Amino acid sequence: MSKSKPTAAELDLSDIEWVVSSYSGGGGDCVRVGTKDGFALVGDTKNPDLPPLVYTPSEARAWLQAAKAGEFDFLLDL
Repeated sequence: MSKSKPTAAELDLSDIEWVVSSYSGGGGDCVRVGTKDGFALVGDTKNPDLPPLVYTPSEARAWLQAAKAGEFDFLLDL
């Protein structure tokens, strides 16, 4: 049985080691990602006090594989 996905409020976020993309250019216009208790977390670098989104490993894997395959390249034109 797999454990249910928690909300960000249910996790202790104080010890997350956040990673920020080198593509942000240092201007803070990027997301930050980290992990906690086997879940992937995605947060806003400009608003670090807002709770991050929480994803299961399979959700994170599906998104990353799709991004690598170019499925979200349309976002580059925004």
